[in-house]
Amino acid sequence: MDSLVMLLTVFVLAIFVGFEVITKVPPTLHTPLMSGSNAISGITIIGALVLAGAIGNSHLTQIMACVAVVFATINVVGGFLVTDRMLKMFKKKD
Repeated sequence: MDSLVMLLTVFVLAIFVGFEVITKVPPTLHTPLMSGSNAISGITIIGALVLAGAIGNSHLTQIMACVAVVFATINVVGGFLVTDRMLKMFKKKD
């Protein structure tokens, strides 16, 4: 039970720190950071897929891994859409 409380505390602190860091990013750095975020989310997808496919995991672990795959995929797709939209702003209009 103590480890669950510790893990929840770390999770809540990570959410708070992540929110504070992201809100401090100026708009000019948003697109390069989005590219880095896409790379990290790609690694998250691979890790979650490996965890979801591992034999011997509990059902809760497999469900959490599937949720991680879905959220990381949403993040990657959204990042590519935002980056594509930003790049279209710099193209010449014919």
